[in-house]
Amino acid sequence: MQTLIRMDGIRKVYQLGSVRVDALRGVDLAIQEGEFVAITGPSGSGKSTLMHIIGCLDSPTSGSYWLDGQRVSDLRGRVLARTRNRKVGFVFQNFNLLPRLDIVENAALPLRYRGGLSRKQRRAQAEAVLRRLGLGDRLKHRPDELSGGQRQRVAIARALVNSPAILLADEPTGNLDSGTSKEIIRVLHELHDAGHTIVIVTHEADVASNAQRIIEILDGIVVGSERDGGNA
Repeated sequence: MQTLIRMDGIRKVYQLGSVRVDALRGVDLAIQEGEFVAITGPSGSGKSTLMHIIGCLDSPTSGSYWLDGQRVSDLRGRVLARTRNRKVGFVFQNFNLLPRLDIVENAALPLRYRGGLSRKQRRAQAEAVLRRLGLGDRLKHRPDELSGGQRQRVAIARALVNSPAILLADEPTGNLDSGTSKEIIRVLHELHDAGHTIVIVTHEADVASNAQRIIEILDGIVVGSERDGGNA
């Protein structure tokens, strides 16, 4: 099985005036293609910083990071943004959908940023993913016409439309009630069963328990990696 994410000695230091913050203090990490992994830890543990680096939203201060066979730890600016667009699909707690666009246009946004496709081609590709996620009867709707669970499925469709190497979900059930949360977890399981690599970042133990493997981070270091989180 291919190693999709590999981190060696990842450190991240923030300088806030005269104060030095060691957010990550030498993280070693490997995630295989097709895994379903949860990264968990309390507030301030470094999990959000780790997520930003995994998702190419930020670069480490030192250490090496390989994503899908490409060393990305030294990339910056537009090159890093291009890699992020092609390799990572994001699902956010707050959905981050554009209210004036219908759900097809929302799901197609990564294709628009990537370029190379006509509007008709982008819509066709986005529609196919939305139908796969059970939203075929909502294609002309805008986000405010959908339930919370439907909005999150649109966000998942947007994350998948570029066929990324990983699906990275930040607190994907954080704004949902318990019943809708189970619905979204079920969707993530179905995507994992179809072969997608999924990494969720959460502080909720019951959400993390759905993953194959739970990686616990505390004070900027990995303190545990437990396989078979429970329900996967």
